[in-house]
Amino acid sequence: MTAIFKKEVKGLLTSMVGFVFMAFLLLVCGIYFTAYNLQAAYPKFAYTLSSVLFVFLIAVPILTMRVLAEEQKQKTDQLLLTAPVTVTEIVMGKFLALVVIFLIPVAVLSVYPLIMAQFGTVYFAETYTAMFGFFLMGCSFLAIGLFISSLTESQVIAAVLTFLVLFVCYVIDGIASFFPETAAGSFYVLLVLVLLAALLIYMMIKNVLISAVCGIAGEAALILVYVTNASAYEGLIQDILDVFDLSGHFSEFYSGIFDVTGLVYYISVIGVFLFLTVETIQKRRWS
Repeated sequence: MTAIFKKEVKGLLTSMVGFVFMAFLLLVCGIYFTAYNLQAAYPKFAYTLSSVLFVFLIAVPILTMRVLAEEQKQKTDQLLLTAPVTVTEIVMGKFLALVVIFLIPVAVLSVYPLIMAQFGTVYFAETYTAMFGFFLMGCSFLAIGLFISSLTESQVIAAVLTFLVLFVCYVIDGIASFFPETAAGSFYVLLVLVLLAALLIYMMIKNVLISAVCGIAGEAALILVYVTNASAYEGLIQDILDVFDLSGHFSEFYSGIFDVTGLVYYISVIGVFLFLTVETIQKRRWS
């Protein structure tokens, strides 16, 4: 794993991809830092961090698009898969390399509050708690980008899909407001989603019987719960969509609160997508 980690870090830096990522992140942060914290004398550096979350939508796809997609395109992934390391070690080596590239600008940003302290009072505990949440959120975005990069050999497709997924996660709170919070509204939306899930299963396995059984069983379960306890559906769509609100879980860290729930959430997101990446590669390995 160490050899893969060193190779990826070197590759990200020598190909300029890593430098472009770091420069873009620091440039945008520097602009907001100058405008808010220096010129406007706003004492919370967390406000700058919150303002640049959209940077991830552009920077992360650029950084992650080639990590696994390029390996597939050039067929060098076969060399990795036959190397005396496990797929998990391969994925972890690549992910940690991405984290290091992200950690470098974060380390530079950690100096900014010290600069602010020269001009006034800075609450360092609150500021660095926000930076920790910012780092966790960035790592979860990198894990998502790494997973999507494992699905295709096209860097362009990987970048576009990563951008779309991150964008949906970024605006998921607004999307949730379009759905009714009533029990009946959530019930009907879930009925449609179960039908779509059954259709997706059919498209994947081409088996009408299994798809129909899954669809009917899902619809029956929804109806049974609605008849026995309709109140369980109130606000359920919003609760489900909240799971995908990656930036929303940064709010507690932004306020200077070390949110254990947010910590567990981001670690879980990272773990789930790294697991999915490993499984994707394993499937391709044995196919």
